[in-house]
Amino acid sequence: MKRLALSITALFAVVLALLIIRALTFKSRQIHPPPAAKLQLDRNAILRRLSEAIRIQTVSVDPATASNTDAFRDFHAFLAKAFPRVHAQLTKEVISRDSLLYAWKGKDDRLKPILLMAHMDVVPVDPATAKSWTHGPFSGELAEGYVWGRGAMDDKSGTLAILEAVEHLLAEGIQPARTVYLAFGHDEETGGHAGAAKIAGLLRARGVALEFVLDEGMNILSGILPGIAAPVALIGIAEKGYLSLQLTVETAGGHSSLPPPESAIGIVSRALQSLERTPFPSRLGGAARQMFQFLGPEMPWFTRLALANLWLVDPLVRKQLAKSPLINAAIRTTVAPTIFNAGIKENILPSSATAVVNLRLLPGDSVASAVAHVRRAIADPRVKITPLPVPLEPSAVSDVGSPNFALMQRTIGQTAPTALVAPALLVAATDSQHYTGLSRDIFRFLPITLGPEDAKRYHGIDERISFEDYERCVRFYAQLIRNSQP
Repeated sequence: MKRLALSITALFAVVLALLIIRALTFKSRQIHPPPAAKLQLDRNAILRRLSEAIRIQTVSVDPATASNTDAFRDFHAFLAKAFPRVHAQLTKEVISRDSLLYAWKGKDDRLKPILLMAHMDVVPVDPATAKSWTHGPFSGELAEGYVWGRGAMDDKSGTLAILEAVEHLLAEGIQPARTVYLAFGHDEETGGHAGAAKIAGLLRARGVALEFVLDEGMNILSGILPGIAAPVALIGIAEKGYLSLQLTVETAGGHSSLPPPESAIGIVSRALQSLERTPFPSRLGGAARQMFQFLGPEMPWFTRLALANLWLVDPLVRKQLAKSPLINAAIRTTVAPTIFNAGIKENILPSSATAVVNLRLLPGDSVASAVAHVRRAIADPRVKITPLPVPLEPSAVSDVGSPNFALMQRTIGQTAPTALVAPALLVAATDSQHYTGLSRDIFRFLPITLGPEDAKRYHGIDERISFEDYERCVRFYAQLIRNSQP
């Protein structure tokens, strides 16, 4: 027994030593590049142009039922007036009537082009909430250090900042060595099928292979990630897939005075409960794992100890991470009931009941495997499960070891020097999904700072961007273009 006890103690000591050594060698992956090149900006002028852009109501609509072409025509005319050098020196193509593709020809055709993306459309404003805005949702008001209105964050700030950067570089007489494409979709908020998808298809047909693609997506988080005091700039290296499933149950219906043991509403409700009680398994891999490899060395000792030794404590770490809705969404496929329809009158048993659940698919899962999980969880043949159009598979994961990721990290370090930088998984969807196959490196980032209360401004009330953040966006894109040239 004594030998056994000594052996166990020795084994424990070895494991403990290994854990500590791994934590001590869990080195920082942050870099400290030299300052960015000077870019002379007239802050008042760039803010006025963004304000004017917000006032043009390029609201995305269902293409099957409506059109907002007049607003996009006005927006195109505004861009031509606001950025004369861009429109004089770059080639412009109008795609699907409302989207735009610009080409800034490079000097060396042997170099792969880069593509910078944003979108011109914005989501509608719920009329019931319009009066709740501090400043009108399409006012473009410049007040309290912010530009206010729909599109300030998502994503006219991206569109305007890219064009401001190129306009200023043209004014300096710069011609890039590699071609720079600028792509601005008009229907990102409804899936991008007429805008980004058509632009990407056109580039494929022309045989274009891109060095990297940069779209909107992730931001600079401040005071959001536990255990990290510094702001954190997250570069999206992948995004989740998208799938909506309609659950349908049909019964005989009848008079409410003679209810059956199980109703259509009850059966669908139990199906939804079964889904909530049977979540997809969590996985700390891919982009999520990469994020913690970059951020772990910057965290307090015991957190760093755990993240450096996931080989041993992975299940415990995942259990702890799942307590945060933000992190939970990054480590599993999520299921959210979003629609429930049944019944027409209080004394009539409905003959059918339907619900819609929206799934965001973790890379490594697929549309087929997600449907199979839902079938197993519900385990009721009376519930018909129908995928709704248009499902999207999860994206590929870009390589954090590539020179292009290092370029992104360096550019952020030059324009947001106080921020830590890490790769991450985007839990929403962007237009970049349509560019699969055009480049191995697709990134999603816009250098807007988000505090604990700011994420709800996306698609919500009081969307806004600070003057400082918008100026940084312009400087970021200009520096990225500079850095991307050999």
